[in-house]
Amino acid sequence: MSAPQGPRTRTETTAGVLTITLDSPHNRNALSDQLVSEVLEGLAAAAGDEDVRCVVLTHTGNTFCAGADLSEARGNTAGDPAKERADQLVDLLRAIVALPKPVIGRIDGHVRAGGMGLVGACDIVIASEASTYALTESRLGLAASVISLTVLPRLDPRAASRWFLTGSRFDVIEAARTGLVTQAVAGSDELDEAVARVTRDFGSCSPQGLRETKALVTHEVLAHIDAHRERVATQSARLFVSEEAREGMLSFMDKRAPRWAS
Repeated sequence: MSAPQGPRTRTETTAGVLTITLDSPHNRNALSDQLVSEVLEGLAAAAGDEDVRCVVLTHTGNTFCAGADLSEARGNTAGDPAKERADQLVDLLRAIVALPKPVIGRIDGHVRAGGMGLVGACDIVIASEASTYALTESRLGLAASVISLTVLPRLDPRAASRWFLTGSRFDVIEAARTGLVTQAVAGSDELDEAVARVTRDFGSCSPQGLRETKALVTHEVLAHIDAHRERVATQSARLFVSEEAREGMLSFMDKRAPRWAS
């Protein structure tokens, strides 16, 4: 069945808050070329609108973001397309971190693989008990290469070793305890209330104060991205076209165990 046509995101501005909603439920808001381009357009719109004080990044459906669009990724037959996709994801993560306005992640569903990079790139993340998290790349013959640029600076180092290496799922309490999530709440209503409180707080801040303070708190992460982007993008591209990753992605798409599974 072909993928639905039309936009993969929705963008709206209300009372100085620009909300970007990932709206591609047919593939669990996977990071397709189209979705990434649309999120970048939304961020550019926020940067250029003087009335926008902050951005909320959220989603429809029960998955915030499932990571790479494997239907696109597994079609690669050479390294260059994979490298281009890796560079595109680096550009997206960097754009979130470098945006001169705060970005709030509103998470009410599952976060996997590349979606974890989006969460790590946000300045503040508020998530409900419905959210779960996993860095599944190691189970597909891959590594969480590009998204390590924003996830590793957030996670407690011991937790990072466990979750990066095992690919296991963890809950919102663990995500908050280890630094990935700012605040864990019970349900959708509490989530909306908590996000609204933060956006009201931003309404009391001056645009210059927010811009300069964000530059202050993201300086080290931006320097880390710029210093390591080529290394991790090259690793990502190399792994995506490997035979083991092909088996991992095919087994995932076919809903079967990969050949190395014990």
